[in-house]
Amino acid sequence: MTKHKFANRLVVLDTETTGLNPQEGHRIIEIGCVELVNRRPTNRHFHYYLNPDRDIDAGATAVHGITNQYLKDKPRFKDITEEFIAFITGAELIIHNAPFDVGFLNHELTLLKDTNKTKLGNYCKVFDTLAFARKKHPGQRNSLDALCKRYNIDNSHRKLHGALLDSEILAEVFLLMTGGQASLLDEATAPTNLGSAAQTEQTRQRINTERQALCVIACDEGELAAHEQVLDAVAKASGTCLWRQ
Repeated sequence: MTKHKFANRLVVLDTETTGLNPQEGHRIIEIGCVELVNRRPTNRHFHYYLNPDRDIDAGATAVHGITNQYLKDKPRFKDITEEFIAFITGAELIIHNAPFDVGFLNHELTLLKDTNKTKLGNYCKVFDTLAFARKKHPGQRNSLDALCKRYNIDNSHRKLHGALLDSEILAEVFLLMTGGQASLLDEATAPTNLGSAAQTEQTRQRINTERQALCVIACDEGELAAHEQVLDAVAKASGTCLWRQ
């Protein structure tokens, strides 16, 4: 598999929608983003629930649990567009099944009827983790839940889909799947989010950015003497000791 060179700044993104097809009038009702810089979490998030000005399909509500009533007082996509574009500009978006989310985002940008706000590709690059997983694990299930199981990621708190929660889980899957990096997700207090609608009702796992630095412990004199004895034994048995060269 050809090694992909990722941008230094990554934004892991997920959306929830009223249905499956924007061409049938379906809209985005939640956007969640997690920022990584040099494959490290920055504790910056972008998160909004959105009023779609239409009903949510019953099947969609069964997946994400978001209701029409809950969204009545939420902002519309046009209200958060500037903030969203500022957050993603210059980054590489990490999305699971990217054509779905990109299709909806491009549709929302088109509805603005603003020639200065066009397709998503004008602001950032996109990397599809589903396409990557299918190449890395051919013939296997590669849903987000399946990848969590494969990479030993605990997603037991994920009872329903949610854009911010799923983007946090995907961030962990992405890091393990593309570089073998150890888990960065841990229980912590909620970080400072961008946007007035960033606070959510449910407890979420957060990426921990406050891990202590590694402690370096030097050898004492007794340990150094014991080491020299081992090297003496190696030299006597083999006639030479590479450690001393």
